[in-house]
Amino acid sequence: MELSLLNPVGALAPAPFSARRPAQLVGSTPVLWIDEPFAQAGLGFHAKLEGANPGGIKDRPGLHMVREARRRGDLVAGAPVIESSSGTLGLGLALAGLTYGHPVTVVSDPGMEPAMVRLLTAYGAHVEQVVAPHPEGGWQQARRETVATLMARTPGAYCPDQYHNPDNVAAYAPLATELIAQLGRVDVLVAAVGTGGHSAGTERVLRETFPSMALIGVDAIGSAIFGQPAGPRLMRGLGSSIHPTNVAYAAFDQVHWIAPHEAVWACRQLARRHYASGGWSVGAVALVAGWAARTYPPGTRVAAIFPDGPHRYLETVYNDAWCRDHGLLDHEPPSEPDEAAEQDAYPFTSWTRCDKVRDPLGRTAADGVAR
Repeated sequence: MELSLLNPVGALAPAPFSARRPAQLVGSTPVLWIDEPFAQAGLGFHAKLEGANPGGIKDRPGLHMVREARRRGDLVAGAPVIESSSGTLGLGLALAGLTYGHPVTVVSDPGMEPAMVRLLTAYGAHVEQVVAPHPEGGWQQARRETVATLMARTPGAYCPDQYHNPDNVAAYAPLATELIAQLGRVDVLVAAVGTGGHSAGTERVLRETFPSMALIGVDAIGSAIFGQPAGPRLMRGLGSSIHPTNVAYAAFDQVHWIAPHEAVWACRQLARRHYASGGWSVGAVALVAGWAARTYPPGTRVAAIFPDGPHRYLETVYNDAWCRDHGLLDHEPPSEPDEAAEQDAYPFTSWTRCDKVRDPLGRTAADGVAR
């Protein structure tokens, strides 16, 4: 009998891998080399494309925080999850709710893009929006107060509290181990800072292997995280009007502040030149990573974390009319940032760098601040 009859076509082929649950698609994100126009050819940086996760980088902490809360008994089967989010963590929590069987409420504000509201709703989350900012803590504090109100009237509900939950930091250990496997060595890590989770969690593991690695933080103009006065911010996903304890202040070698028009320019250059882009955090990080690639000695291996993709920003960052209305077009950023002797020396309005980093509230690791 012919071999083809004994072994039909494909019978000896290995069984294909197929994710059985969407949570299995999280992680193992690719790395892409980025050079011009951010740095000369050969002097670029390696971008970790976290937008390749189903919902973005915060799929990692969304799943991890819920899983750990269930393990400890803080979150019982079927109980609601309620959290404040500008969007990306909301997607991660919607994924966690689907994975573990919890209804999810995301408290946001009018700055959340309508497309994001519709997407979260499609994924089964309930979106509740606050209507006015807190007089001191802005939209974030207003959202957190609404979360507290909802928690008080929802017995058994769980709030992950991404700003202060150490599980948020721990969730990024796999991202660091992926970078080690992909790059072999990381000399400089560039990361946006919002809740402080992914910069602290990735740095902590990388420095166990590369103790001399430099960490560069990227913040937004108008953010209070590093001591600047809090102000209105167009940019979402990085920056904060409050001071999260997950920010590892002592780990940063320097911090850069980026303005919206500078991030828009970088996002659009990434899209046009590298077919890989994202939102405000991605543009801001790319601008700073390019500076690092140009500034550090040749051969320095620079890794940059790109937290998301471009899709939720099509009506903002990539909308000419919207950008023109906000004065964000036709402003190419300078090749070098302004230098500030202190992180709170004066209110920054454009790309500025400071290499003296401290907790503006004077907290230490003993006070529960990440390190």
